[in-house]
Amino acid sequence: MRVALLTYSTKPRGGVVHTLALAEALVRAGVEVDVWTLARGGDTGFFRRVDDGVAVRAVPFADLGPDEPFGSRIARSIEVLGAAFAPARPAYDVVHAQDCLSANAALRSGPAVRTVHHLDTFTTPELVACHERAVVEPAALVCVSAAVAAEVEEGWGRTPTVIPNGVAADRFEAGELDEVGRLRWRRRLGRYVLAVGGIEPRKGTLDLLDAFALLRADHPDLRLVLAGGETLFDYRDYRTAFDTRATDLGVVPDLLGVVDDDALPALVAEAAALSFVSTREGFGLAALEALAAGTPVVARDLPVLREVLGDAVAYAAHPAAIAAALARALDDPPDPAPGRLLARGFSWDAAAAAHLRFYAGR
Repeated sequence: MRVALLTYSTKPRGGVVHTLALAEALVRAGVEVDVWTLARGGDTGFFRRVDDGVAVRAVPFADLGPDEPFGSRIARSIEVLGAAFAPARPAYDVVHAQDCLSANAALRSGPAVRTVHHLDTFTTPELVACHERAVVEPAALVCVSAAVAAEVEEGWGRTPTVIPNGVAADRFEAGELDEVGRLRWRRRLGRYVLAVGGIEPRKGTLDLLDAFALLRADHPDLRLVLAGGETLFDYRDYRTAFDTRATDLGVVPDLLGVVDDDALPALVAEAAALSFVSTREGFGLAALEALAAGTPVVARDLPVLREVLGDAVAYAAHPAAIAAALARALDDPPDPAPGRLLARGFSWDAAAAAHLRFYAGR
């Protein structure tokens, strides 16, 4: 079997992390896998080294600068990836897109299956159309949680196959034992609350900022650290609101940007707590990675996170509650053993096996 997995970026976003880990697990299962992606800003490959058994097809994508309208950039992304992929399509037994943009690109030249990691609400017409077509037109859908699958069924009358993510638990457990790496972060950042995923509405970053301002009153030495943030979407207005609010609150967050993949486990393990207060999620991979590293997690009280994370994390629904839950995690850290056990229960090899059963049933 030969499989094409398509994703929209080379950067460490959740769907991209999923795509690479799934590709490598499928290769371990004896499948030929090519990963297709847009290579923006001169990138030639992904944010981390990919197993040699996976063929990476990085399609160059010119940066036209900040003056390019967002809708035009979406349409151009679909066109460029779709045009590059179309001639190669006959070589594949399965074409599997991992996001709405790559699904639209694949659907230009034929049928595809698609993983819906999470659902979102958009206002840009090109992105609204992209989102709708990528749910309605694929031959079959996968979701990484039952909660998101239920949203798809309620909204579109389609019944996705549920295949949970895996977790690189061993890698993040090793981060807890990496004293040298943790010391580097400790010297640079002191004691900190970490959030992964950048400054954007879906990540609830403004709520976290308000919560941190409340938390800091009793923890004046604490710092707020944000890692990640590379995204295709245009969140400039939200970022401006965040910067203004931070100034008003007197909070100066540490913005790390994209963190080197090898340094990430130690960063997560050294955090006093991980804030995972997204307003929408599909699974909660970053939270499980933190649990594997022994780091306490405070999560938004969402059905999908209750489904995946169970009793291994603390839940909160608004800034005051987030601050209170973080304070409890800092002052009386929970036993890390249940969270670590939970993370170990999600395997990429099991996810790959489930995907092969899904492909065989098509």
